[in-house]
Amino acid sequence: MGRSANLPRGLVDRFRARGDVWPDDTGCSMLHVDMDAFYASVEIRDNPELAGKPVVVGGTANRGVVSSANYLAREYGVRSAMPTSHARRLAPHAVFVMPNFARYQEVSRGVMAIFRDITPLVEPLSLDEAFLDVSGALKRLKATPAEIGALIRRQVEETQGVTCSVGVAPTKFLAKLASGMCKPDGMMVVPRSDVLEFLHPLPVSALWGVGKRTAEQLDRVGLETVADVAATPLPRLRRVLGVALAEHLHALAQGLDDRPVVPSTREKSIGAEETFEVDHWDRELLRRELLRLSERSAATLRQRGLRGRTVSIKVRFADFTTITRSKTLRVPTDVTREVYQTASTLLDEQVPPGAVRLIGVRIEQLVEGDDGEQLMFDAPERGWRDAEQAADQARTRFGKAAVRPASLLSSAPAQPNQPEPKPDR
Repeated sequence: MGRSANLPRGLVDRFRARGDVWPDDTGCSMLHVDMDAFYASVEIRDNPELAGKPVVVGGTANRGVVSSANYLAREYGVRSAMPTSHARRLAPHAVFVMPNFARYQEVSRGVMAIFRDITPLVEPLSLDEAFLDVSGALKRLKATPAEIGALIRRQVEETQGVTCSVGVAPTKFLAKLASGMCKPDGMMVVPRSDVLEFLHPLPVSALWGVGKRTAEQLDRVGLETVADVAATPLPRLRRVLGVALAEHLHALAQGLDDRPVVPSTREKSIGAEETFEVDHWDRELLRRELLRLSERSAATLRQRGLRGRTVSIKVRFADFTTITRSKTLRVPTDVTREVYQTASTLLDEQVPPGAVRLIGVRIEQLVEGDDGEQLMFDAPERGWRDAEQAADQARTRFGKAAVRPASLLSSAPAQPNQPEPKPDR
């Protein structure tokens, strides 16, 4: 759905809000709010000297990838998930910045707090976007859905110093499509009575679930627009795409999407990974990286009041062969030492030798707080947890380098590749 920003906007431009004027929003209680070039916008806000320049956020090493690019950089073809080396060739004059995820998370918390002040029905999709169901807030705020969307845009800019785009529609699919088509810093309203007029002129790529391959399949049978898909008899569409995908796309093409906002979606896993600047054979170096990643992942668990039962590692070799290995613990943990010991054992016992390009740690089967913890005679000693909580407090107060495992102080960190970025927004 990140592709919606690249759809032909002229077809639906009349649905865009202009100032305090927008189409009829009656019955359009579904909002999708998406921050504009979020990481890059935060960097520009915090470093005003970057204003007016193309800015690219991502790993700056040769194997780094772009996490975010502002709209000036995108004019040169820079996109998220693009190798940094390619982005440098496209925009050699751009400013390249390493990500500061702690800062982005802080701004995200502020943005989500604005949403939750309006409605408890908030479904975050990532740090920088969420669905909101405002049907219950209309009477309390004495406002229409689009007025609430305009209020959100003002509050986000005034309190966080960045902009967002808002889609207002009767369904989640249409709201997300609309927010992408009014970027940056815009709002688009899809009236309930004009859903098909908005949707049908768009190319089939506008439909959620249509990637390059599916678009090619549809094009081969002469289906180029959403209207074409809507008008195609379902049996024929099933023969082209298969039953599940055909029924899904046919419903969307009719403007049908009954998915509710689900505010209680629970995180399934937490982890981190790094791509080396050069491939490494040295197992001692790999173990140090596992320690670094285990420390980062376990600290995130403690920060969010979570523990995990399964520890897994991911290893990508020089030929891009990728393997994962995991072990389930008897007791859920958020202790760096326990995560690292498990990850290190998996590396030693289950990963064959070879030049390693990427290594990662992930903690799964998450539970909240002490949920699922059972005291056992031979359970791991938990004194380490108290020490790590104290270290967390010291790092919060004095910076990330205040307290580190001794083995990480003797070597410079490997050049990291940041977590897989989202599509451009």
